[in-house]
Amino acid sequence: MDNDVSAGSATSTSTLGHLALGLTLLAFGVGNTGVIDNVTAADASSLATWVGGVALFIAGLLEFRAGNAGTGTAFSGLGAFWFTWGTGVGTEVSAEAAGLFLLLWALLALTLTAASAGSGMFGQGVYGLLFVSLLLLGIASFAENDGLAKAGGWIGAVGGMAAWYGATAALAKWPTFSGRAAGRGVTATG
Repeated sequence: MDNDVSAGSATSTSTLGHLALGLTLLAFGVGNTGVIDNVTAADASSLATWVGGVALFIAGLLEFRAGNAGTGTAFSGLGAFWFTWGTGVGTEVSAEAAGLFLLLWALLALTLTAASAGSGMFGQGVYGLLFVSLLLLGIASFAENDGLAKAGGWIGAVGGMAAWYGATAALAKWPTFSGRAAGRGVTATG
């Protein structure tokens, strides 16, 4: 793309990225809770591959191009996670391998949480909830513990709702939990 051609505003790209993250994390989380009959996390694999994976990765590249390294890193890294998870669903792996996969990606979420210090609930909060969700799901996989997996799913669903609300608030100019109307997308570094 020519450098003189705008890749879109960072705000709109960030908002799109947080919508993609929110919807994917919500579907993944709800699937892990078992709250809806016959719906599992594996049912979110197409959404994870294309929305959470491809769209989020592209949003990350656009954030990098706009000079937003924190959000670019977050979206590109999480896009890689969702694409890898979504395309790997149904592959036979041991519980230990699945647990290790989730724990390694939890480290990315922990890095994003630390890097977004000061960005408020929608920045740091969403990444923090993603970290706790992946940590619990990874431990649940090692321990083969359905209760921990459900708890991890609920935490992921709450994180997905927070990301969705933050992005929607930015678009609709709704108030955020800080009491101010959202004027721009959520960023990883504030």
